[in-house]
Amino acid sequence: MKRYIMHSDLKPEKVQDYIDLHANPWPELIELIGKCNIHNYSISIMGTQLYTYYEYIGDDYEKDMEMMDQSPVMQEWWKYSKPCFLKHEEGHYYDDLKEIFYCL
Repeated sequence: MKRYIMHSDLKPEKVQDYIDLHANPWPELIELIGKCNIHNYSISIMGTQLYTYYEYIGDDYEKDMEMMDQSPVMQEWWKYSKPCFLKHEEGHYYDDLKEIFYCL
């Protein structure tokens, strides 16, 4: 199992849209996330900053991420979610954070 932590920024005028979108995620999206071996997925927000955490339990991360990226469900979801990101026009959505401490 590998933990992933990411940071991103939203456009100030899109914060509520992003929150509303995630308040009622599509069941097909939740199913896809699980099929791609992502568990314990959470998104937190502070102002316009997002912090994303998830655990990957599979054995081929690149393959699973490709499956997710190519999914029609994800493609449709991104039509609503990606324009909320500050750097959408540049195609930049997340920065990986380096974990420096973990305690069970």
